[in-house]
Amino acid sequence: MTRTTKPLRDDHATKRRALRAVAIAACLPYLGLKAAWLSGSRLGIPEGSVLLDGDPWLAVVNAVTVLMDAAVVVLALLLTRPWGRRVPAWLLLLPMWGAVGLLTPIMYGFPVQLLVRALGGSNPTAGAGGGGGERPFLDAWVSGVVYTGFIVQGLALGALFVLYARDRWGHLWQGCVGEPAGAAPGRGQRAALTVAAALAGVPGAVHLLWACGRSAGLSPQIARGYGADSATVESGYVLYAAATVAGVALLLSGANRSSRLPLRVPLLLAGVGSAASAAWGGWQLLAMLTSLADDGRGPTAAMAVTYAVQVITGLLVLGAGARFFAVRSAALPVSVPVPVPFPVPGRTGAEVFTP
Repeated sequence: MTRTTKPLRDDHATKRRALRAVAIAACLPYLGLKAAWLSGSRLGIPEGSVLLDGDPWLAVVNAVTVLMDAAVVVLALLLTRPWGRRVPAWLLLLPMWGAVGLLTPIMYGFPVQLLVRALGGSNPTAGAGGGGGERPFLDAWVSGVVYTGFIVQGLALGALFVLYARDRWGHLWQGCVGEPAGAAPGRGQRAALTVAAALAGVPGAVHLLWACGRSAGLSPQIARGYGADSATVESGYVLYAAATVAGVALLLSGANRSSRLPLRVPLLLAGVGSAASAAWGGWQLLAMLTSLADDGRGPTAAMAVTYAVQVITGLLVLGAGARFFAVRSAALPVSVPVPVPFPVPGRTGAEVFTP
């Protein structure tokens, strides 16, 4: 009797293709708007908007943001194509860290703002696009289209990264905090994480004051336009700082002893929290280099220091995290099995990334 082996079905191939298509499609509205603006169109820009002042920096910012959103398309392909498995880890993780940092605040802030508005909250003097000043910024529909696209991008890209990372590096965050004992954070990593946690509390406290309506350190125009939308954004910064501190504290507290806490919990808290704080802190600092900082809406010195501390905190966590995974990878026994997706005889496993 002849025995035949039925190949195992790739249970995630269809899911990957669908998520990739969703992620790429979600980029199109934003890329289309930016391309229109770069070509001179006024689509979505009301009369009197500061975007019509003709400042050359706006064209530079638009071009940069087009490249940033186009990078999402590249990441979606990288996470689903065979050549993506050959990309060096740092070349993937750095842009993913940035994408997580930029998209997470939008995924939190925009839905919460809509909820607050539905409950009666508003910005008393905000322009049409929520720019925070008396002059209009963008038509209201632009925010809905763009931010909805960003949220879909974040969900799809995040799901793709989880599938990819689980297959390639899943063994590095298996188990509980402190296991194996030889892979606990070293002295340098502990010092960096401790400093990061201490620094994260500073912008967290400042943003908490702003979220409660205190205007100390804010520019006059931002203070005048402060409302429910602004408080929502500030509350997000508080949450990101709290997540960073909590993740670092949980990781360090159980580093030298056995713990029942899954390792992925503090890694997720510290990673996402620090990325969100650093990415948007850096973006706000970048605003100081543009004309948008000249009309009273840009950062004051106190705001600039707050954003700079956020960036420093994020870089400390990023550096310590990279070293932590490198040491942990070297410390794991060679016999520890690395998950190979869909082990079909005669297949390498790379087929899983082939559409």
